[in-house]
Amino acid sequence: MKEDLMDNISVIIRNRNEAEYIGFALQSCIDHLNNPEIIIVNDQNNDDSLEIVKLFNNRLKIKIIECQNYSPGKSINLGVNNSESEYILILSGHSQITKIDLPGIKKDLEEYSAVFGKQVPIFRGKKITPRYIWSHFLNERVANMYSQIEERYFFHNAFSFFKKETLVNYPFDESLPGKEDRYWAKDMIALGKQYIYSPQNIANHFYTKNGATWKGIG
Repeated sequence: MKEDLMDNISVIIRNRNEAEYIGFALQSCIDHLNNPEIIIVNDQNNDDSLEIVKLFNNRLKIKIIECQNYSPGKSINLGVNNSESEYILILSGHSQITKIDLPGIKKDLEEYSAVFGKQVPIFRGKKITPRYIWSHFLNERVANMYSQIEERYFFHNAFSFFKKETLVNYPFDESLPGKEDRYWAKDMIALGKQYIYSPQNIANHFYTKNGATWKGIG
C-alpha cells in the first residue's frame, strides 16, 4: 500500500543507454511512490531509452534534462537544482525498487543527512552472491558505514534518499570521475554529520556490461 507521508519527492535518474532496465526503474516508482516527480538527467544517450521514458508520460511527471560535460556529481547536482520537491531519491537507471518504508525514511532524515538502502545484485535475472561492494548491503542498520574492503566510509547513491536542502547546501563534487558518493560521505563525516544504511528499503540492482562493481559474479 502506498503511503502519503512522502508525496513530495523527486526521483533523479541518470540515463546513458539504460533502455534495458529504465522501464523497470520507472514502473517501480509508480508502484512504491505517490505521484513522484521524475527527473531524467541524460548523458549523451544514443539508444531508445528516452522513447521508453516517454511511455510513462501519462503516469508520471517527467522532466528530461541534458547534462553537458558529464560527471556523476554534476548530473546529480543538476537534477537537484531542477527539482521541485522537499525530498530527493537518487535511483540508478538499472535499479528497481522492491520494498520501501516511507515513514521510516522521513523519520531518519530528521536525524541523518542521508539514507541509503539495500541493493540486491541481479545477474541476468538471477540473484547472485553478494561479493565485493555488494557484501556491504547487510541486514542490520549501520550508521556511518565504514568499508574494510575500500578502507574508507561507504555510501552508495544508486538507491539513496535526502532532503533537498541537504544536497543544495552540500552538493556532490563535480570534478570527480566516479565514487562521488564515497567522497560525499567522507566530507559529511568531517563536518560532524551522519548518514544511515537502512536495509528495510530494498532495490534490485541489475548487472550492466560496463559496470565497475560486478567483480566476483557467481
